[in-house]
Amino acid sequence: MPVIEVHLIEGYTPEAHRRLGEAITDATRLVVPAPAEAITVMIQELDQTRYFRGRGLRNPAPALPDPCAVVVQFLSCLQERNLEAAKVLLDNRFQMSFPGMQPMHCLEDLVEWASTRYRTIAKHIERTEAFGDAEGKTIVYCSGMLSGEWPDGRPFNNIRFVDRFELVAGLITRQEVWNDLAEVRAQAHA
Repeated sequence: MPVIEVHLIEGYTPEAHRRLGEAITDATRLVVPAPAEAITVMIQELDQTRYFRGRGLRNPAPALPDPCAVVVQFLSCLQERNLEAAKVLLDNRFQMSFPGMQPMHCLEDLVEWASTRYRTIAKHIERTEAFGDAEGKTIVYCSGMLSGEWPDGRPFNNIRFVDRFELVAGLITRQEVWNDLAEVRAQAHA
């Protein structure tokens, strides 16, 4: 039964504490074979006037946004074709990759490319998972089902998808997309 104690500068929200406690619990389970309920995480806050580093008082950095929420918001903006709102969530190094395509860097290019594949599309998200990597990136996997209309107006639904996102400092730097859209479209038009 691991017991983990964390010391933070005072100033983080209860939501940030909850996310930190969950992330530490999940990270611990990658190494220690214990159920989540057997892992204790204690977060101790230190008054800002009693936290020194480099001979000076320090203030807490703002908590990063929930990476799964960033991804869900981005996909929602894309679905609504609110490209300006989606761009706010992107790092200037952003690139996206689709099966059989060279990486794209511009959401307008995505919309143009997609217009020949479908008239409308919606991602029904069933699951999101986030974790950090050794390089400081946050990886988010998002999976579920696609529905929408082919260019001729016929509907489609229940098409699997998995998207992999990389985030740095709360912004999306990369999106990789895998789905069965092309296979289902070939069957539908055969």
